[in-house]
Amino acid sequence: MTGVQKYIDRGMEKLQSEMARKQMMKTKRFDTIAAHGLYGMEDAMANQGSIMEPLTVSPAQHFENSDHLEAALSYQTPAWGYTRIHNPTLHYLEGTLALLEGYGSDVETSAVMTSSGMSAIFMATNPFLQAETDGMNFVADAKCYGGTFMLFDERYQNERGIDVRWVQDTANIDAWATRIDDETRFLYVEMPSNPSLTVADLEPLANLAHDHGIPLIVDSTLTTPALMRPICHGADIVVHSISKAIGGSGSAIAGAIVAKHHIPSRVGTDEMRENFTGYVKLWPMRDHGTSLSPLSAHFILNDLRTLRTRVDVMSKSAMRVAQFLEAHDRVEAVHYPGLRSNAGHATASKYMWLADGDESGSAVNRYGHLMSFMVKGGAEAARNTLDRLQIIWRATDLGRHKSVAVIPAISTHQQQGEEGRELAGIPANLIRLSIGVEHPADLMDELDQALR
Repeated sequence: MTGVQKYIDRGMEKLQSEMARKQMMKTKRFDTIAAHGLYGMEDAMANQGSIMEPLTVSPAQHFENSDHLEAALSYQTPAWGYTRIHNPTLHYLEGTLALLEGYGSDVETSAVMTSSGMSAIFMATNPFLQAETDGMNFVADAKCYGGTFMLFDERYQNERGIDVRWVQDTANIDAWATRIDDETRFLYVEMPSNPSLTVADLEPLANLAHDHGIPLIVDSTLTTPALMRPICHGADIVVHSISKAIGGSGSAIAGAIVAKHHIPSRVGTDEMRENFTGYVKLWPMRDHGTSLSPLSAHFILNDLRTLRTRVDVMSKSAMRVAQFLEAHDRVEAVHYPGLRSNAGHATASKYMWLADGDESGSAVNRYGHLMSFMVKGGAEAARNTLDRLQIIWRATDLGRHKSVAVIPAISTHQQQGEEGRELAGIPANLIRLSIGVEHPADLMDELDQALR
């Protein structure tokens, strides 16, 4: 046995032990997985008995000898080496999030953390756009977050000449199908979208993608795994802006990619298809440098433990506020998938369920913390309303413990221009409202005084 082989064998034993831990945790319920994740008692004894995952702030790992160094840096044995590539704190967060995103299915999932939600979207899409060919394209929902629109429209389409084929009618499966050809690399959709709260029927969309041998990528930031897990409905890759509801304390900016194993793709290596996030972590991310700091990962791990409870509370409050706004004489329209008047209500009710149900264990729909509403009187009335808020913060943020509001046309979607906003359905009098954990009666009083 060579010295290098010794470390390869040791790594295999470690992987087998971790796989056993994953299989055991898959038998547990959502909140238990969120609380414990991959970190077990054997891990604790290797970290001086700490019952909490270690915060490893060192940028680099020490190796026992040159054989250990070679085995680790050639990716033949589990190691972390350098935090730009991997880190123990990130490992525990990634493992926990992968278990939560695959909860309720027999699909094998893995995850990789990134420095922001936008870096997650970039790293989830860019690998499919490397082998450039004439006519290379992808199909995306036009009703998406402003940063996503700018990445696709400016960086991909205008700078690199990649054909971005926008879909305006998200619910129309034919609108997607007619845009796919032999050079289409993937389908991309937000579910629900930010800020219009448009919903997509994921199962037929996934079937459409797979019929053409391409992956479906879903941004499910607004639902989190507590309400919806797209991989369970056929999606191949899920992206999150972790700095939203998952990291609800507002302590860190972060993103995540979660993917099932053995994804379809017309391009790339077998390694990429077999384990997409593992490939992204060890190769493209190593070179792009979009890694997350261990301190941010530590904050998010602690937020993740209460995810389901927070999302439940915020969703129930959001429903009350949405119903209040829908009946308000100064409001033109409310976009919230929980309202029966919403065009996507039936589709949202198909997919958005609180993990493990309510207090009695009964299955229950929850529709998330985010809504948007249009103020009567146009852009000036919307600005006046926003300016009169006293306890709802004016900020380009969402998913926090504290409620926040913003006018997308002058902030999150300002840079994409009037034509881009029209394509995405963002009018000037639209206010995006993220509901926190405050008492809903106080929020309704706040909104009423602001509107009046």
